[in-house]
Amino acid sequence: MKIAIAQLNFLVGDIDGNAERIITETNRIASENTLDLVVFPELALCGYPPEDLLFRPGFYKRCERALSHIAENIGKTAIIVGYPESDGGKLYNKAALIQHGKIIADYAKQELPNFTVFDEKRYFTPGVKPCVFEINGIKIGLLICEDLWHEAPIKQAQNAGAQLIISINASPYDRRQIAKRESILKQRVDETHLPIIYCNLIGGQDELVFDGGSLVMDAEGRRCQQAKYYCEDTMIVQIEMHDEKAVIQPKKILEHFSEEKQIYETLKLGVHDYIFKNHFPGALIGLSGGIDSALMLAIAADAIGHDKVTALIMPSQFTAPMSIDDAVFEASKLGVEYHIISIDPLLDQFLQTLAPIFKNRPADSTEENLQARIRGMLLMALSNKLGKMVLTTGNKSEMSVGYATLYGDMAGGFAAIKDVPKMLVYKLARYRNTLGAVIPERVITRAPTAELKANQTDQDQLPPYDILDSILERYIEKDEEPTQIINAGFDKKMVDDVVRMINMNEYKRRQAPIGIRLTQRAFGKDRRYPITSGYLRREK
Repeated sequence: MKIAIAQLNFLVGDIDGNAERIITETNRIASENTLDLVVFPELALCGYPPEDLLFRPGFYKRCERALSHIAENIGKTAIIVGYPESDGGKLYNKAALIQHGKIIADYAKQELPNFTVFDEKRYFTPGVKPCVFEINGIKIGLLICEDLWHEAPIKQAQNAGAQLIISINASPYDRRQIAKRESILKQRVDETHLPIIYCNLIGGQDELVFDGGSLVMDAEGRRCQQAKYYCEDTMIVQIEMHDEKAVIQPKKILEHFSEEKQIYETLKLGVHDYIFKNHFPGALIGLSGGIDSALMLAIAADAIGHDKVTALIMPSQFTAPMSIDDAVFEASKLGVEYHIISIDPLLDQFLQTLAPIFKNRPADSTEENLQARIRGMLLMALSNKLGKMVLTTGNKSEMSVGYATLYGDMAGGFAAIKDVPKMLVYKLARYRNTLGAVIPERVITRAPTAELKANQTDQDQLPPYDILDSILERYIEKDEEPTQIINAGFDKKMVDDVVRMINMNEYKRRQAPIGIRLTQRAFGKDRRYPITSGYLRREK
């Protein structure tokens, strides 16, 4: 038997468009290969995750019509496709085997994830029955994503006679997910000695990025085939029966990417799909000459094409000449259009206007924030005029402690690197330079500075970033208490100051644009803390 794994990029809510894509790809794959089955990812018909679209009654009527349209237009080819179903007032996350113009078999997902970014129990009712069907004498058990992370569903399918497991999935990337997927698949194979075909989704959806990497694991728990990461791919799987066991014909396996490459490709895909799926013609970036905006410019140019990116360089009296030079170099090296606008005349006008109210009070962070807000205003004006979306440049370290200005450098439509801590920013910059040097070495090595006042560096207000990132990881990603962090050897005052900054800036993060998720404690769906709270202010 030959099975095609169609690892495709679907648009959430575009039911008719997704249906046409399923028909087109099924017919294309069938015309190019002699095969028995084409497999599409979880909820391919409506895209994943559809979120509260699932509460709209018309959503299911469209899905029902689209399924019928698919069945009528795929010829003799059998397909497995994921879709939502409303039945008797209950909603199900389902997969169907379609052939000869009708649904031959269907399956409702049993294990509904309700953690980190997942809230399927908000919508769906769990299924209770296995689904095992036969094609070419091979009995196939059908599962959906989270089912594989539990022992019961696959055991149930095995007890119903399954000789091979096909799982359709929408598994988003995080820094540990690729290794965890393989570990879980191997665990299920070790328990059942059944080979598993794992079809994953590809593409960016708001803050989530689905990285693909559809996988086949044989009955001995070995990776024997794997689709590409970070792009659409069709993987043909050849299966033969020997002594009543399904045997997968192995193919050459690609080496795993380095972590830096994984993250860079995740950021690229997330930026590409967020911009184009939302029909923006391109991106705008405030380019400062610092490391964060340099990395963001490279990601944007690589993701959507240098000709669709515009950079705005906005120096002030506090901007070092080398910052301007480096920003111009970066834009020129990447072939990005750039404009230089001094903000000093605008700042002077603001200060003159406010002088009667400020009444000669000493300068403080107010004047610094005015500079950031002038830059944000210029970027948003250009965004309105050109239609391009502003990509903000703040990293996770800054967002964690509030080292960012509301309506200033936080102004924009997408915060692509908001889950990238500062030390990882440096690693990604060095990785990008291995593909072609576009970020000057001194941008990577110089002391980071916001350049909002004379002789300013980030470390005037923050701990060194290597120490700060370690504290942030413990407190935010591992949920360690401050006393645990201090007992691990960190300075008490430093820990207390960092924790205080994290907790008091929740209101800022809630107003920030969404950004790409790289960890299981990204700001957004993963980490939801109350803004108004008496607990965290007394945390010890």
